[in-house]
Amino acid sequence: MTMVRWTEHGTERTARWHSENGAPAPKRLTVVDDAITANAALRRLRAGEGLLWRGDFPGARQLLKAVGRRMDHGTVPAHIDLASRFRAHREDRAQRSLVLSGLVVLLDEELRLDLRRAPDTAEACREAYGDLGEPSLVALNELQGVLSAWQWHVQGVPVPALGARVHPRHGVFSPSRSEYVDLVARAPLPREGDLTAFDLGTGTGVLAAVLARRGAVRVVATDINPRAVECAKENVEHLELTDRVEVLEADLFPEGRADLVVCNPPWLPGEPTSPLELGIYDADSAMLGRFLSGLGDHLSPGGEGWLVLSDLAEHLHLRGRGALEQMIARAGLQVVGREETAPRHPRSQDELDPLHAARSREVTSLWRLRPAA
Repeated sequence: MTMVRWTEHGTERTARWHSENGAPAPKRLTVVDDAITANAALRRLRAGEGLLWRGDFPGARQLLKAVGRRMDHGTVPAHIDLASRFRAHREDRAQRSLVLSGLVVLLDEELRLDLRRAPDTAEACREAYGDLGEPSLVALNELQGVLSAWQWHVQGVPVPALGARVHPRHGVFSPSRSEYVDLVARAPLPREGDLTAFDLGTGTGVLAAVLARRGAVRVVATDINPRAVECAKENVEHLELTDRVEVLEADLFPEGRADLVVCNPPWLPGEPTSPLELGIYDADSAMLGRFLSGLGDHLSPGGEGWLVLSDLAEHLHLRGRGALEQMIARAGLQVVGREETAPRHPRSQDELDPLHAARSREVTSLWRLRPAA
């Protein structure tokens, strides 16, 4: 536990530092309010000074936004190749987040903010942090994410393929990109009748629910993240599918075999730097490789594996052209079909995105795999 000290109204105070994303505690903390300008705040944050906000909450949000805008101009060179541009963009976003994490607020022992016009943060923070039990300093940019995640959880994310909403939890990847769900909803099933299925890395449980709605009599959904397991269980119960879907905490494959094994691994090779990035980055393509190498041992006779994957890594030159097909062949598998769709998320249309050249050509595919004859 890291404690942070600061002086306020002539009195030395201390509070615990808490960061879900692993941001370091500020070594020096100064109280600020609406009198500080964005330029002055950015200069002090870049110098490593932490700023404890004591103005009203809307003012804190405005300052965070204004400082962020000042860090967003021309930081990634346009002339370098896409792989280097991606790495530079990721490093830039990480540095931006680190600097902005120096603007902090104080939660009381009940996880509330003692700031004018502040929202009630208790439920959202309890969902993300648990009961901290003492006053705690948190980065405002992280708290904004916690509050946004809580809104997603309360309101739910509409899933057209289900005709219902799925409710993500903090730290669990949200199914906001519906194209990969639609692929699973429309691909031809490997057999009719009493289909059994595994959904590996289930997250919110959305794909397991789609398979159950399509008629699978038994779906075993697994995830290594305890939060995801609880989230998936909640969604399965909410969708009234507990008679068909079982959710387990497991490292990829459950025991046994199934007619259909579905996996939607993280799409980009790379080291995740936060819990949420576990749904985006797959270090050394480990999950992808383990799915392919273990698939044959978990398929029933005549069964199929469905690999749902974007080719963004190929467009960013993070994975070579043909590398995926080679991995499939080395695992003793063959491709028996492929469904494709273009992304519909806003960034694929954003020409100002430094990675637009790759995102605009992205294709998401459902690879239908069987053991090679």
